[in-house]
Order: sequence, then structure tokens, then C-alpha cells
Amino acid sequence: MPDERRRGRFEFFVASRYLRAKRKQVVISVITLISVIGVAAGVMALVVALAINNGFRSTLQRSLLGATSHVTVLEKQPGEGIHEWPALVAKLRRLPHVVSASPTLYGQVFLSSPLQSEGAVLKGIQTGSGSETVGLLRRLKEGRLEALDDQSGLPGIILGSRLSARTGLPLNSVATVITPQGELTPFGPKPSFFRFRVVGIFETGFFEIDYAWAFTSLKTAQRVFALRDVVNAVELKIDDVNLASDVARSAERVVGPDLAATSWMEQNRQIFNALRMEKTVTIVTIGLIVLVAALNILIALVMMVMEKYRDIAILASMGARREQIRRIFVWQGLLIGTVGTVIGLATGYTLCFLADRYRWLRLDEEVYALSYVPFDPRWIDAVWIAAAAILISYLATIYPSRNATRITPAEALRYE
Repeated sequence: MPDERRRGRFEFFVASRYLRAKRKQVVISVITLISVIGVAAGVMALVVALAINNGFRSTLQRSLLGATSHVTVLEKQPGEGIHEWPALVAKLRRLPHVVSASPTLYGQVFLSSPLQSEGAVLKGIQTGSGSETVGLLRRLKEGRLEALDDQSGLPGIILGSRLSARTGLPLNSVATVITPQGELTPFGPKPSFFRFRVVGIFETGFFEIDYAWAFTSLKTAQRVFALRDVVNAVELKIDDVNLASDVARSAERVVGPDLAATSWMEQNRQIFNALRMEKTVTIVTIGLIVLVAALNILIALVMMVMEKYRDIAILASMGARREQIRRIFVWQGLLIGTVGTVIGLATGYTLCFLADRYRWLRLDEEVYALSYVPFDPRWIDAVWIAAAAILISYLATIYPSRNATRITPAEALRYE
């Protein structure tokens, strides 16, 4: 074992000296430098691209799960709503992995104000003791959730930050909600008008939610939509979001034939499938940069074998085995790949940290639903990227290292 360790140090020492030594052929040094830069560029590009993909995925998932449920139970065919919802909620709460079950009632309304009127989704939630709070309302930007239960004046409403800004309805202002479910007259349905006081403003960072959603108490929503004690959905929160599909199947066995259960994965399948496909395409396209760098490593080693054929012959005549000579050039390729990988990882993760912290890349919220490009670099990506880059670098050494072992001392030193 000590002899093997000493031989390994000898091969590594010779390989590192060859890389550091000044050469007569400057082009080899240039190609070696280009190889290091190529590996570093490929690794850095992969780190940044995957961090952007992970950032979009995690930000969208966090925003969606903060505003919507993990599993939603609703009617298969829109009708008069879910009547016996208290008993249904009690059954659903007993399912494995279910943390909470909340009855909700939502519908389209028109929010009128002196500045500007906007369409919105009004969502009624259960308030008071014993009720579960919607995730995005646990920490309001302004106001208090408890104010929804205040019966002393106008009913309370909580607006998204963008909706509040567009309609000019700040905290404590009075909003008018218009709904088409009103009194039926000989001339058709007459819209109903309800006045609310803005008791809170929330902000998720997700444009579609902050721009269009408003919350009120369940009883107030039932009055606005001219309904009795019914809801149109029961929203479940679970302890592991990855088990949402399993919990949805369990819920369907409990709710009966007229209701259906759907998970957050099914509701947003198109978005996450697109991100998954984009990740695959990114890995393939940017991985070509590392392949080009590997070709440069191959070229540099082939030219180095041609330059060092006399040294190889001398080493062989002094007793160096073919396997040792082969390892010298394998070590050279691995050193090039390792140095490039380390530089690429350090540069990539530094750029990701700074870009996410200072939000370098801004986006149009109305198009992308986010105000900036989020970066989420993960350590597991660094592991497989580094492993792939070093493996490709090793594969690039196979041909030139084998060529080096074919050099015979007698032929190489004949005219020396």
C-alpha cells in the first residue's frame, strides 16, 4: 500500500509539473487555458440556469401554496353548493396527513371605488375561534385579520396589495362590491351593491393573487352571493405537500359521488410541467459547453503527448510502467477539469447569491407574475454538476493517455 501511494504521488507530481512548466509551443498553454475557461463557463452556466429554474419553481410553489390549498374538495358539476359542509369538514379532518380543513365560498365580483373599478375574486373564509387561517393572511402587510369579525360597523374586507393600489382603496377606506346575484326584476337581474371597510392588505409577491383576490368572512360572502348556509369548496392543508395526490384520492372516497378532490399538483400541472421541460432542455443545451471544453482537453493532451514524447521515453527507460505513464496524462486532464469545475462553481454560486440578494434581473409582473428573477442554487446540483464535469474531463483523457503508452524508448531516443 505505501508503494502504491508513493507511485500515485509521483504520477500526480509529474502531471502538475507538466501543466505548470513553460513550453516551447505556446499554443498548448493557450489551449489548456481555454479548456479550463470552457469547463468553468459550462459549470457556471449550469449552476446559474438551474438556480433560476429552481427559483421560479420554488417561488411559484410557495406563492401558490400560501394562497391556495394543498387539496380542494368541490362539486363535480356547478350547482347550489355543498349544503352539509360541517359534517363533511369533520370527516376530512380525520384523514391521515390532513392538518386543517376549511370551508370557503368564492365568486367573481366587481370592486368599485372613486379612483378606478376592477374585477376581483371575493373569497369567504371561516373566521373566529376554532377556524384555520388562510396561509397568506397570517402575516398581513397592513391591518388585522381579527377585524373581519367586527360587527359594529361595515363588514370587513381584505384586499391584495396590487388590487388596493389599482382601485385606490387603502386601509380603513370604504369599498363598494357589486355582484350580479341580486334582485330579479321584470327587466332582468338587478345587481346588488354592498359596502365594505378595508380592514387589511396582504402581499404574496405573486402578481395574479395580489392583483385579483379579496377576502371576507364566510357569512358575509354568503350574503353577498345570495346563498344560504352553503360553501362551494373545502380546502385541505396537509403536513407533506408531496402527498397531495394520495390525500386527494383518500378524500374522494369520503366525499361521495357528487364531489371531487383535486390536488395543487393537478391544478398547476401545466406550469410545473413547463418548468420541468425547461430544466431538461437547459441541461442538454448548456451541457454542450462542457463537451466543447472536453474536446479542448483532448486536443491539449494530444499535443502535449507529441511534445513530451522524449520525456515519456526517458521515463519508460528508467522503469516507469505503461500504467504510470497513462495515469500522468489522466491526472493532467482531471486537474484541468477539477480546476475549471471549482472556478465555475465558485463563480456561479457567487453570482446567484448576489443576483438574488440585490434582485439584479427585474421582470414585468403583469407578464411573469413575479417582479424579479429568483435564484435558488442547491447543493445537490453542485454535486452532480461537478461529478459530470470531472467525468467528461476524464473521458477526454482516455485516447491521448493510451497513445502515450505506445511510445517505445528505442524509437524515441534513437537520434538523441
